[in-house]
Amino acid sequence: MKEKRVIGINVLDRIKEAGRTQKVLSKYATSIKTRLGFHELSEDVCSRNGFVILELTGEVSMWESLENELNEIGGINVQKMIFDLGK
Repeated sequence: MKEKRVIGINVLDRIKEAGRTQKVLSKYATSIKTRLGFHELSEDVCSRNGFVILELTGEVSMWESLENELNEIGGINVQKMIFDLGK
């Protein structure tokens, strides 16, 4: 089965968890085809909460390793979408 996987990461406290999260994402950079990150901004304050959306590429085993390492980080929530692309 051929599939496309997208992972959503909610970083609950960017100041506390961004460094560790970035380290894991850098480790698996070859498995990340597209990366989109965003957080709320205003003139006075930058939100501590942020989101990262990843489109994955390559081997499914690497995707699972990436997800496992992300799930070990206490201050984030990881969700995934799997798209079946047929045979």
